[in-house]
Amino acid sequence: MTLDQTIKRELSQWKTITRQYVKPDRKKAVIQLLNTFIPFIGMWILMYLSLAWSYWITLGIGLINGLFLVRIFVIQHDCGHQSFLKSTRWNNIIGMFCSVFTSIPYRYWASVHGFHHTHSGQLEVRDVGDIDFLTVEEYEKLSAGKKIGYQLVRFPLVLFFFAPLGYLIYSNRYPLRFKENKAIFTAQILNNLFILVCYLGLAFLLGWKQFVMIQFPLLIVFTSVAFWFFYVQHQHEASYKHWEKNWDYLLSAIRGSTFYKLPSVFNWLSANIGYHHIHHLNCGIPNYNLAKCAEENPILQKYVTTVNFRQSLKCARNKLWYEKEERMITFEEYRKLKIS
Repeated sequence: MTLDQTIKRELSQWKTITRQYVKPDRKKAVIQLLNTFIPFIGMWILMYLSLAWSYWITLGIGLINGLFLVRIFVIQHDCGHQSFLKSTRWNNIIGMFCSVFTSIPYRYWASVHGFHHTHSGQLEVRDVGDIDFLTVEEYEKLSAGKKIGYQLVRFPLVLFFFAPLGYLIYSNRYPLRFKENKAIFTAQILNNLFILVCYLGLAFLLGWKQFVMIQFPLLIVFTSVAFWFFYVQHQHEASYKHWEKNWDYLLSAIRGSTFYKLPSVFNWLSANIGYHHIHHLNCGIPNYNLAKCAEENPILQKYVTTVNFRQSLKCARNKLWYEKEERMITFEEYRKLKIS
């Protein structure tokens, strides 16, 4: 029996296992809102005050506060899945509120992300909700110039700094996906205008220079960390990527997503999104129930790729998907393939 067959047999009851953790808990949700937004707003104000002392202090506070912004984004993400609270109305209100802080349009991003969940690991749509990549065969067919371009795009500084900025400034402002859906397009435009009005208001009250000096570093930290999480969660070496005809939802969730095992403080700041395999199994589970689901059901941890922070750093070297061996490989490994 192959590994895939074993996973499908032993986890055949995954829907029943995860269903009991879907129920939202209003008390946990409210506590999470309080212990996320109060510190974030408090540190944002402290960043503003610290401008009169030293900008290095401002940046130091911003580094920590940027991680709280990641936590706010996970709340927004849960609202987009309608999993944070039972009420659709309140999920949408809170999600919209979060979007002002994250600068990520709520409904548009939720739509793109929802597509990602139903197609994650399908090679036909690898660029939707994930960081794009090429297969060895596709890379092989590129011209010399395009190969250099791809190598530059996959360079860590570009991938985790410049690409997140482009994603924030351009990809979320214009409907690159679902252009034909007028409701989503309209929601994106209105959400962008809402964010713009809030930013203009703060800039008017505090001063343009001061606002930019505070908000820009926060968004850099947030988007870079978010890109890193998405990368580690789906482009680890032993991932799962197939063309649609051979694709399987369960295998995509368990093999195609990692369990990013972080120190408790960072797991808290990232609102348990490191339990990404469970999230992909059932996106209706709110973030505050993910750890409980994992702890009470060891079978869900049995076949997932567990990656700690030190091990995750090696993922940055993964560049190409090698279909023959079903794994991500480095450029060094690719060159060895060419030699052999």
